[in-house]
Amino acid sequence: MKLVYASALCLLVSPLLSAQTLKLDLNKSMPAIEKLYLDLHQSPELSYHEQQTGKKMASQLQKLGFDVTNSVGGYGVVGIYRNGQGPTVMIRTDTDGLPITEQTGKAYASTVTTLNKQGSKVGVMHGCGHDIHMSSFIGTAQQLIKNKQSWQGTLMMVAQPAEEVGGGAKAMLSEGLFSKYAKPDHIIALHVSASVPAGKIALKNEYTMASVDSVDISIKGKGGHGAYPHTTVDPVIIAARTILALQTITSRELSPLEPSVITVGSIHGGSKHNVISDEVKLQLTLRSYNPEVRNAQIAAIKRITAGIAQSAGLEKALYPEVYVHESESIPSTYNNPEQTNIVRNAIADAIGVKNVLETKAVMAGEDFGLYGRTDENIPITLFWLGGVNQQQYTNAMKNNETLPSLHSSKFAPDYKVALPTGITAMSNAAAALFNQ
Repeated sequence: MKLVYASALCLLVSPLLSAQTLKLDLNKSMPAIEKLYLDLHQSPELSYHEQQTGKKMASQLQKLGFDVTNSVGGYGVVGIYRNGQGPTVMIRTDTDGLPITEQTGKAYASTVTTLNKQGSKVGVMHGCGHDIHMSSFIGTAQQLIKNKQSWQGTLMMVAQPAEEVGGGAKAMLSEGLFSKYAKPDHIIALHVSASVPAGKIALKNEYTMASVDSVDISIKGKGGHGAYPHTTVDPVIIAARTILALQTITSRELSPLEPSVITVGSIHGGSKHNVISDEVKLQLTLRSYNPEVRNAQIAAIKRITAGIAQSAGLEKALYPEVYVHESESIPSTYNNPEQTNIVRNAIADAIGVKNVLETKAVMAGEDFGLYGRTDENIPITLFWLGGVNQQQYTNAMKNNETLPSLHSSKFAPDYKVALPTGITAMSNAAAALFNQ
């Protein structure tokens, strides 16, 4: 098994750069936070349906004295707490679950089911750890309010819906998140990791997560009888040629120094053994870090698909249709180096240098990156919160086994260790940004 997360940042961490570590009292607060976690875990809601989850987040923030607004960008929640003159620090959590039937075997496993868009019954699970995110989020708000004598400024807590479909951040921004409520000077978030042991934090400067685009390609042809292929223009053959040709974009058109992924995840065409159809549909996912690479991927896909259709003898009216789901597209997540160094040092002071790891960028995507791509050009930082039980992690490394990944029905973070680590890390990161 190849590790994504490597050695501790002994050389990168300097206690001279961080603010004084907060004195947190987690012994009293953790039972309630764990209870919140179990409640959230057992009552997940799918993207665009997080009504009850939003109410829970709003209620928790209101109890702490935040000025709370509900239903922002769907079921999003914004909480504002003003604590004198100083910068505005925004902490973001995501709130939606996934259409996964949980198979962790835990006594507290989600048993929630719902109907999907197709009318089929599906299980619902926080398979991406958003229950960990929300619980850490509320725990951080509690500790920052308890320690408000240690910082000054405006604390902006944002519980964002619809992260899993790439729509929540866009919706909240389009409703004036930075104009109606507060304009942050710093934005931070955490994401639970299925590769890092609980009790540790992993992060990196610059690109940390990829941009994501969903692309549909409708390949046309001229159908007919399978026994007379010479009288047709077979879209299955065109699709096969297209799939192979698309792989040359990354391997032959883009610099090998620029990460790029073009995956054809779905192909559908035809209905019977001896019938050549009129159409084949492809579904692709594109991943990259550099926005220029993303634009080059899309341009090349359009050029190649048209060229193959032309070579098959199709008239222009039957060239493939390439549709990019712009509403679901999300940019890469770029951790501002200066801000991320402050966050790194603050966390290292709070939990120990040996527990702060350097990570590599991943090709997974997160719409958190959008908050750093607005006209305000606000620095953002996302760090990884270790979620794997230490014994499970050790056994997996010893036996070269693969750990359950995010979005797995068997992903079960060690919440009793992860939650206090996440709260300690986020609270101190925020305080350091307030006090820099």
